Amino acid sequence: MDTNKHESQDRSRVMLRFIHHLKVERPPEAETAAEARERLREKFPRAALRRMTHLGMLLGSTLEGASLSADDALVYASVFAETRALEDYLGSFPAASPVLFQTSIHPGGIQQVLIGRQQPIARLWPLAGRARLVEQALLTALMEPAARVGLAGGEERGTWLLEHNRASGRAFAFGAVLTNEAAGAMGSIRFDRALNGATLADDPCPSLPAWVDTLAEKETLTWRGGGGVWSLVWR
Repeated sequence: MDTNKHESQDRSRVMLRFIHHLKVERPPEAETAAEARERLREKFPRAALRRMTHLGMLLGSTLEGASLSADDALVYASVFAETRALEDYLGSFPAASPVLFQTSIHPGGIQQVLIGRQQPIARLWPLAGRARLVEQALLTALMEPAARVGLAGGEERGTWLLEHNRASGRAFAFGAVLTNEAAGAMGSIRFDRALNGATLADDPCPSLPAWVDTLAEKETLTWRGGGGVWSLVWR
């Protein structure tokens, strides 16, 4: 038996990243953007803060201390993005608010953070979706060639767009840094491809809110999807 060939095939079947930074924001349900601005004001440059959306502030809080560099990449996941900012602007009609208009067309939440902190990165992968968004974001992070990959996502809490299933029922955000280094890691994310092209029935993929709750509680998670098995474990 060719041992080296077997080991090479096994490595190509497994994709693995280690978690070295993690923070989750799950603010009170009734928190407004103005209240978040007051709560988080020490974390942002004053000039940037006054134009940031609720989601942008939550994301910035979760990535504080992540120490991303110009060689790193970042994967960003959101189903609805700046929904509340858009709702507030539309709600200002017929006397449309210039301030709310500026907020509604401001760069997306993760871009607000990077621009405000003048943080260059090598690549930004913004992803949107529903049923398997978490899976798509994780796969993108695992396949990214950069040694360090930021992984972030979140939502704003909607109001009237909830009736049309076009908004999140709560605000939340998470920010993590994934690397190839096991030393000092708090956990890991792993994908094992099915052996010999075997077909596996997909389990339901965790929704973005469920994923954030799992991270916040540091719960172990395993599910089948995308032709393999996903696992989130903690040390």
